[in-house]
Amino acid sequence: MSAPRPRAISLIGAPTDAGASDRGASMGPEAMRVAGLRRALEARGLAVHDLGNLNGPQHASAPPVDGYRNLAEVTEWNRLVHEAVYDTLAAGRLPLLLGGDHSLGIGSISAVARHCRERGRALRVLWLDAHADFNTRELSPSGNLHGMPVACLFGFGPEALVRLGGHAPVLDRHAIRQIGIRSVDAGEKRFVHEQGVEVFDMRFIDEMGARATMELALADLGEDAHLHVSFDVDFLDPEIAPGVATTVPGGPTYREAQLCMEMIADTGRLGSIDVMELNPALDERNRTAALAVDLIESLFGKSTLMREERGRAGSKGR
Repeated sequence: MSAPRPRAISLIGAPTDAGASDRGASMGPEAMRVAGLRRALEARGLAVHDLGNLNGPQHASAPPVDGYRNLAEVTEWNRLVHEAVYDTLAAGRLPLLLGGDHSLGIGSISAVARHCRERGRALRVLWLDAHADFNTRELSPSGNLHGMPVACLFGFGPEALVRLGGHAPVLDRHAIRQIGIRSVDAGEKRFVHEQGVEVFDMRFIDEMGARATMELALADLGEDAHLHVSFDVDFLDPEIAPGVATTVPGGPTYREAQLCMEMIADTGRLGSIDVMELNPALDERNRTAALAVDLIESLFGKSTLMREERGRAGSKGR
């Protein structure tokens, strides 16, 4: 039997772009609120508590020091995220973290992993992103920490971030699947291969299709598994989602993205979510925020499925 899906959700805003060079992701939480996120989730029968925005340090825009840009600010934001996500899970609610840049995934996933360790549950992370985010200070050309969160979760990074949840490494290759990847630095690619991370890049999706990709990414998901979705909006093709700073052509279409979210919902194991890198300053009339809300709804059961749940009979023609 599937673990019961939490019906109570906490929205946690983390308005920072300290981990990135470009400004604007700090406005992502409000853009999703304006796009009707709470109303959409409540329409699905969910009890939504909006905890507002965390109050962290301002973006200092400093140059990298020892290979890391804004390390102190990024660390403090991740500490705040860790506490908020952990407390939400401890209260029996599903945390929906609204970013903010993707360096925040360090604090979020560290908290989820801590929660799972304490309860003896297996963790599976789906990293939906155009980028592998597996850079280190030795590999990164920019020092931006939003390109390093997965490496930090694997134990490669500054001590303050690597050990944020009191345990390192937070993840190993068995716990994470990366989906939609299509922009990786050469050194980063070698490092990902060395760590044995399972990556379903865009060529794999092109060749095998979104359904087969998700079936493999969700394979061997145990009955008591906790499924965490870390959704970088640049996962999507920029033709449908222009409101990100790091657009990469050739991403999933609307239908492919919808299928991904619907198949995640079908597992009944969804336990926590990050939505990252939405940049309203680069969007078109909040179009990307509205799409993000649409896809989040699908994670909670909204579906375009017309056939009966048990049978094969399709809808009748008119």
